[in-house]
Amino acid sequence: MGKWVYTFGAGKAEGGAWDVEKLGGKGANLAEMAGLGLPVPPGLTIIADACTHYYTHQRSFPDELKAQVLRGITGIEAITGRIFGDPRNPLLLSVRSGARSSMPGMMDTVLNLGLNDETVEGLCQNAGDARFAWDSYRRFIQMYSDVVLGLDHEIFEEILDDEKARFGHEFDTDLSATEWQHVTNIYKQMIEDELGEPFPQDPQVQLWGAVGAVFSSWMNARAVTYRQLHNIPGHWGTAVNVQAMVFGNLGSTSATGVAFTRNPSTGEKELYGEFLVNAQGEDVVAGIRTPQSLTEAARLESGYDKPAMEKLMPEAFAQFKAICTRLETHYMDMQDVEFTIERGKLWMLQTRIGKRTTKAAMKIAVDMVAEGLISEEEAVSRIEPASLDQLLHPTIDPRVTREVIGSGLPASPGAATGEIVFTADDAVMAKEEGRKVILVRMETSPEDIHGMNAAEGVLTTRGGMTSHAAVVARGMGIPCVAGAGTMRVDHRNGVLIGLGVQLKKGDVITIDGSSGQVLKGAVPMLQPELSGDFAQLMAWADKTRRMTVRTNADTPGDARAARSFGAEGIGLCRTEHMFFEGERIHVMREMILAEDEAGRRAALDKLLPMQRSDFTELFSIMHGLPVTIRLLDPPLHEFLPKTEQEIAEVASAMGMEPRALSQRVDALHEFNPMLGHRGCRLAISYPEIAEMQARAIFEAAIAAALETGEPVVPEIMVPLVSLRSELDYVKGVIDRVASEVMREGALEISYLVGTMIELPRAAIRAHVIAEAAEFFSFGTNDLTQTTFGMSRDDASAFIPIYQKKGIIERDPFISLDFDGVGELIRIAAERGRQTRPDMKLGICGEHGGDPTSIHFCEDVGLDYVSCSPFRVPIARLSAAQATIKQSRSQA
Repeated sequence: MGKWVYTFGAGKAEGGAWDVEKLGGKGANLAEMAGLGLPVPPGLTIIADACTHYYTHQRSFPDELKAQVLRGITGIEAITGRIFGDPRNPLLLSVRSGARSSMPGMMDTVLNLGLNDETVEGLCQNAGDARFAWDSYRRFIQMYSDVVLGLDHEIFEEILDDEKARFGHEFDTDLSATEWQHVTNIYKQMIEDELGEPFPQDPQVQLWGAVGAVFSSWMNARAVTYRQLHNIPGHWGTAVNVQAMVFGNLGSTSATGVAFTRNPSTGEKELYGEFLVNAQGEDVVAGIRTPQSLTEAARLESGYDKPAMEKLMPEAFAQFKAICTRLETHYMDMQDVEFTIERGKLWMLQTRIGKRTTKAAMKIAVDMVAEGLISEEEAVSRIEPASLDQLLHPTIDPRVTREVIGSGLPASPGAATGEIVFTADDAVMAKEEGRKVILVRMETSPEDIHGMNAAEGVLTTRGGMTSHAAVVARGMGIPCVAGAGTMRVDHRNGVLIGLGVQLKKGDVITIDGSSGQVLKGAVPMLQPELSGDFAQLMAWADKTRRMTVRTNADTPGDARAARSFGAEGIGLCRTEHMFFEGERIHVMREMILAEDEAGRRAALDKLLPMQRSDFTELFSIMHGLPVTIRLLDPPLHEFLPKTEQEIAEVASAMGMEPRALSQRVDALHEFNPMLGHRGCRLAISYPEIAEMQARAIFEAAIAAALETGEPVVPEIMVPLVSLRSELDYVKGVIDRVASEVMREGALEISYLVGTMIELPRAAIRAHVIAEAAEFFSFGTNDLTQTTFGMSRDDASAFIPIYQKKGIIERDPFISLDFDGVGELIRIAAERGRQTRPDMKLGICGEHGGDPTSIHFCEDVGLDYVSCSPFRVPIARLSAAQATIKQSRSQA
């Protein structure tokens, strides 16, 4: 028989904080506090495995569970001296959820369980307060009916409002015992009318109804969404905590409250929270009454006239403050606690690691190192890497009311406000006129790059987290909401439609790229601040990590931003991105659309000085640091003109007839361009392209070396290689041009030639390819596409369905698929280093900025990760945490 129930109370506990996987966060910490001898109401925890059983057995409980729970309740009865269901001396229970990872407010709770028409009279006698008893009974009926019976709590609120008005009362606290009894009777009659059966009177029926409801709430919509946002696995399940009730609504000497041991907004070392006299816990959260301050200092700062707990209940406050200090010291972290005072006696109902802003988390971690509570290594481990986005981008003031008109994927963090424009050209024009705009498109293409660069942010109604809009926006450091499928763009009429609202060009919206929300109008923003605590923590992280962190940078602006964020080189310069702006795209089209080598070389002669200039500036900005340049890898369709107007413009620039150009475009059409004539295949078909790029690279390296006085070591990366013979061919072109340029420039330049591993065949044949390649960089965007056989631009249509149905836990385009794609990376790394032991290995796909994927890179032994500029600090911190985790696992 399995053990499904663990008990705690009276200074003893069957578990502790180490048992969080089994007992959940709440249960583990209740047991821990009980074991420390703190005043915790006795109770029991049904372990999370019972929740898993519940879902895998048609929502039924394990056979042994009820007997174990009954034994646990007998123990609670022995400690409290009350009996569950006894009409004269009733024990009342709270039934609460408790997931392994804190999910505040996401699941259900039932308080005052065990009350019925008989036990309410016993509670009246024992408490000596009939009003309290009937108030508790109506609270229980309302909560139980909402959570277990499925009746909307608003129905009860309407009844209560009507009765208060009839009685002439403004506040709930004004109702007498008789009036509460009257309200309770109306509640019960309404329930019987709605459900066709009376409110359950049997406490055992109530108990198991509540336990089942808490298990069921693990899969409610808000809990599922919260887990997806915070990467909490659905198979964990939730524990259930059944605990003796204590009452904060037993008159003026009773109270309930919530507190943090430090300020969760600023990190200041001060007790932060609020309480209510003569209230139960949900009153504080519900906002029905205005709470009071815990400390006099906080009361004076808020200007509130009611006394603080420190003055009103000095003995309980002194005990509470001492317990908070003890808990923070014991857990070595800021605590979020709930408490109740029942007729002067303090009870601790919960403690957990308190959620905080990133700014506060930084300060708390740095301060706790100074206080000797934690080590520098522990401080680095405390900060959630992804949360650093809060410090790098503007955010919406959390105090403002949001008028949400649509939502999509949080594709690039930060918030932005601006007028709606529907074309890239309009965005550029608006910027020239000094107006801030949001570029709204169904989806973006490379031709929109100038508009994206001019806009404050980008909103698309199609595409996923790795769509063109998302990738480019992250690289630029501008907010982006992608795939807002609840919204529609009517380009013909110039209208954006969302949740019944129609907005036209020039109307103002705000996008929140951190949450995926689209808001009507302008809202106040908080500007980023990189504090001294940030610099200190990042210094500790840099001292700790093994892997270096590079950036994916295609422009000098990207490179400068990345270097300011601590990038240690460029891991990926996508040369095709250099041709998306201005006149360059026209020259690029000339080259692609040329019908013979002479035409291509004429266009390449125009592109050469552009490339050379860009590379020279990149090498100069990154002087002393490695720069990896990927040769041209454009799916050709991204550059070809599509509309009649575009074809006419390009034809005019090339001196061609539009009809002839249209035929040439049709001839270049590919059914599957992402797997078509691109990468090394272009360089082999048209070696003059590789020649031009190699010449630009080496001439720029010489120029930058002379300018900065430091040697430049370019790393030239050949894309989409699957055969060693492909790499041999392109490398031969590169080596030949290198010799020519060095002879012309009379300066020797050291360089490396390597390849992207982005095809499964390349990973499997890495030991052969490594005979020619001097480094590997894993292009995980394409490697994921080609391993799964699905397009990253189209996968957003079904990946959320897969996640919802439990087919996969994570989007493989956001966090690396360890078992499949990861296995190919591991194979390629091992086989590559068998051939070339000193081979440099890195990753340059979008996964290079994902904390979970970075841990995998550390495990595999890669030398560096490369990510978009604004994710560099995230990668630095993640790499440090990966090193710490690895060293701890080996200790």
